[in-house]
Amino acid sequence: MRVASVEQQIAPGEKPSFPEGLHNAYLFSTFNALSYQIVLGSPMVLYAKTLGASATVLGIIIGMMPLLVIFQIPAASYIPRFGFKRFVFAGWGMRVMFIFAMALVPLTGSFLDAHNRLGLMLMLLFCFNLSRGISSCAWLPWITALVPAPLRGRYLSRDQAVQNLASFCAFLVAAGCLAGESHPWQFSVLFAYSAITGAVSLSFLKRIPDAEMSEEGSASKSGVPWRAMINYPPFKKLLLALVCYSIAIAYTGGMSSFTAAFLKSTMGLSENRILLIISTSFLGGLSSLWFLGSRLDRLGSKPVLLFCSAAWVAVLAGWTGIAGGVLPLMLWSLLVLQFFMGLLAALVQMANTRLAMAVIPVTGRNHFFAIYSVVGNVTLGLAPIGWGLLIDAVGPRAPVWLGVSWNRYAVFFAAAAVVCMATAAMARRLEEPQAASLEELLREILIQSPQRFWVRFWPRGGA
Repeated sequence: MRVASVEQQIAPGEKPSFPEGLHNAYLFSTFNALSYQIVLGSPMVLYAKTLGASATVLGIIIGMMPLLVIFQIPAASYIPRFGFKRFVFAGWGMRVMFIFAMALVPLTGSFLDAHNRLGLMLMLLFCFNLSRGISSCAWLPWITALVPAPLRGRYLSRDQAVQNLASFCAFLVAAGCLAGESHPWQFSVLFAYSAITGAVSLSFLKRIPDAEMSEEGSASKSGVPWRAMINYPPFKKLLLALVCYSIAIAYTGGMSSFTAAFLKSTMGLSENRILLIISTSFLGGLSSLWFLGSRLDRLGSKPVLLFCSAAWVAVLAGWTGIAGGVLPLMLWSLLVLQFFMGLLAALVQMANTRLAMAVIPVTGRNHFFAIYSVVGNVTLGLAPIGWGLLIDAVGPRAPVWLGVSWNRYAVFFAAAAVVCMATAAMARRLEEPQAASLEELLREILIQSPQRFWVRFWPRGGA
């Protein structure tokens, strides 16, 4: 397969700039995060628990969203028929309608028992995630075509910042709404809030400028060379690193959920307190804008992924020490670990997405991005199931070795740390032209940036 080079977004010597109207993408991300954190996050899991959902059903709810992304593969061929904006808008509009239907489910308790309400909610969640999985295949190709290559890191860092700020606010709303003993009407109000913010996000989605497809992307081909695409060397190495990271962290549906389960079973915290503790991770994600910002375009994605893999090992070692009884279980340590989990998750997502934008060629871009999204999300959907099996397999056993009580959660956190080490090895093999070294990244973050910050307050001599 002959792969074309990545398209040039700007003429030589021309200063890159964001297209007019792109600020609507940040507003869309803000209201979209306010919406999906309710129906795809812990609030929906807590509602399912009130209906008597088993661990298996909770696993289905957690894994449904990433697993249904697999429908991006067949859907990618239909993007040229509608264009990027129409394709995404149609899918997002359908999923908002399903959220409005979800808001009515808690109110049906007068004529539906808990099992029927749970079944109805699962059906609506399936439809919601199916429409999302199909339409989302046009999002990354759309943004890649809109944002000039030298500014993609800056765009992604800002997008991550607004998403994490909105997610933090969404968790505060959920924690406040579910304070005390929860009632069905509280969940109904919460889901209605999700539907309304989702509807508001559509108004900003419609204002994002559309992008023209290249002739290669819009032409109808007789067949898609999937195997040749997967075997394209830079793309294949990115996929392998993505799979390792998704197995190790599975942050959205795995690490955060199992951390919440650990806090519930070990500390006996209430649901709203757990939501408040987990919300700290979104503050960590928000700080990624300060941590990298526009530096991602200058330093590249590869050193960021290497740094994050090593940092994840340190964070997971902290969780292993707490779970194993080596480190004291204190509120401040939980908040610090949650903060860095959010920061590292945001950095990895930014770096991976930017690297995909860089290595994926114009020819077959829609299908390349479909493969990228499907591989990452299917792994994210299956990994929590595997980790859950490991946790259940360990069971109540807790042998002591090297001073650590190797209970189910200590084993889980330690095993995830080992996979993070493998992720670092995969990240070293990534291909990225003009990427800085890990040493340059550390010098920039740990030495040069703090110096530039403190020099503002240094007294200057006068004449």
